[in-house]
Amino acid sequence: MTFLNPLKIRETSFQWGKRTYIMGVLNVTPDSFSDGGDFNSLETAFYQAKQLVEAGVDILDIGGQSTRPGAEIISLEEELNRVIPVIEAIRNSSDEVLAEIPISVDTTRSQVAEVAVKAGGDMINDISGATFDPEMLSVVAQLNVPIILMHLRGTPKTMQTLTDYQDLIEELKQFLQDRIQAAITLGIPREHLIIDPGIGFAKTCEQNLEILRNLTKLRSLHCPILVGTSRKSFIGHLLNQPDPKQRVWGTAATCVVAIANSADILRVHDVKEMVDVSRVADAIYRVNI
Repeated sequence: MTFLNPLKIRETSFQWGKRTYIMGVLNVTPDSFSDGGDFNSLETAFYQAKQLVEAGVDILDIGGQSTRPGAEIISLEEELNRVIPVIEAIRNSSDEVLAEIPISVDTTRSQVAEVAVKAGGDMINDISGATFDPEMLSVVAQLNVPIILMHLRGTPKTMQTLTDYQDLIEELKQFLQDRIQAAITLGIPREHLIIDPGIGFAKTCEQNLEILRNLTKLRSLHCPILVGTSRKSFIGHLLNQPDPKQRVWGTAATCVVAIANSADILRVHDVKEMVDVSRVADAIYRVNI
């Protein structure tokens, strides 16, 4: 197993391979697929952030633009108005643990990345692998923060029509390798790069399962791996469960498989449950580390 350099963010040192880290989803959107409208006021978003921290989250992932299939793109101003007040409220919290929690900002816009980091964000989670905004990588390099590069085809509006691959895993690896190289060329250190295979993004149900089975093949890219399966439609398809909030245990099964296949971060909605799931799975699968 290749050991990756630890990543220090605020008070947290991420020791890759030692345990699984939990990223909690905080969508400040009216239209996300699973929790749209639940936390799109400052009060509800702040309260949810507090709940996620109490549940044991390692990173908060705050997003103002829905990336569900078919999602419409909002204006830059609207995205900033949704995201920045939440970051500021968390950073100004009297709760010391909450005030120091690592914050990831889920955006594909370099302008949002810049303002968000200056407001107290710590890393960028770009579902486009920094392909939507040509300035993203150079801005992240200047900000000197980590970035998560995800595999995607098309846009959230078109991606589910773009699921035709000759060799899914190889094409996915090639895309991520190209994005890693682009990031390094523009001055982002490899230690600041995290990769995400983009489960549910331009992938069919069977393709999502294939990625989970073959996750270890992404290890050759020498970056920590983030996996986001939480409540996604392929789990609903397998369980015949139309309500995303009723897909907790289906999500848990995918999280265990991801850990068994050496995922480093799980991006989830149900933090309390997945903290327990990962703790037990870590005890089984990371015993020799």
